Amino acid sequence: MDKVLTLPDASAHVLSIRAKAQVFHDPVSIKVLETVDLVAPSGATVLIIGDTGTGKELIARHIHEKSGRNGPFVAVNCGAFSENLIEAELFGHEAGAFTGAQGARIGWFEAAHHGTLFLDEIGDLPLAMQVKLLRVIQERQVVRLGSRRPLDIDVRLITATNIDLARAVEAGNFRRDLYYRLNVAVIKLPTLQERPGDILPLVRHFMEIYRARLRLDKVEISPQARQILLDYEWPGNIRELENVVHYALIVSKNGFIQRGDLRLHTRPAPAYPLAGRNATMPGTESAGLLPAAIRGLFAAARPDLYAHVEELLVREAFNHCHGNQVKTASLLGISRNVVRALLKRFGLLEGGLRRATG
Repeated sequence: MDKVLTLPDASAHVLSIRAKAQVFHDPVSIKVLETVDLVAPSGATVLIIGDTGTGKELIARHIHEKSGRNGPFVAVNCGAFSENLIEAELFGHEAGAFTGAQGARIGWFEAAHHGTLFLDEIGDLPLAMQVKLLRVIQERQVVRLGSRRPLDIDVRLITATNIDLARAVEAGNFRRDLYYRLNVAVIKLPTLQERPGDILPLVRHFMEIYRARLRLDKVEISPQARQILLDYEWPGNIRELENVVHYALIVSKNGFIQRGDLRLHTRPAPAYPLAGRNATMPGTESAGLLPAAIRGLFAAARPDLYAHVEELLVREAFNHCHGNQVKTASLLGISRNVVRALLKRFGLLEGGLRRATG
């Protein structure tokens, strides 16, 4: 029987943007689960790397459950707080520590005492906070804002990211010493496209959940719809698949999900795997245009070639996202901190979209 991971009380997370189930049927995902089960009881700091919607929090929860720790599991999204609030959220504060701090409050590290603290989107943590996080990891103590008294903590740390932290280190946007502290036991989660054997088991799992909520009788999937589900690229991974199944059940008729019930707007993935470095990139209209343009730049022998290409990429991405830094970071696959630093470097931040298009 397939191993299934779900969020506790998944019905309470109907509007959640997180993946709410993991199925391990494909050989690729089974191998990942074997690694996770080996890492879980070790007590080592874990770094989970995976695209958005691949179920990083589910893996973190599974590690906690298998760890033997008797404290709580606490999940925190580092990108959800402003730079002014993140320190108080993580480490807590005393009464009067800042305007509006009417009473003392424990931070997430204290809340996870004897348990596990999961820091998602660790790449979005500001540099100043990275220094303080490193100190907490080294000293195993926290100091609340407005206090000078250190508090001992017993917390297992699990972090997650969908960006390349090594690249962020080289760009100067993530501390090298913190990276090495976090990069102890690394779990790389494959995309749904890389684990096709899990697609139909996940479809069946979500069908049962939403069929019960919608009070539907037994529902089947037509062979054509099944093939579309297998061929689709799933850029949104498990999260997108859940939404597609939910919608298909709502509009399906006569107990069958047909091809037209699947709200899949982008083209299916090719039936064959991408091969080699020179394979066509997904979504590229003319695969040869970009390499030809790069070769043209080589021929021009620009002394500032790398900086020129980097600025052009950031500028065009910022334009494409209409000046939205969060969307630009997502489009480029880097953190908002990295995007912000690049925008400042290229003079695009203060003037926003007007300067980016000027």
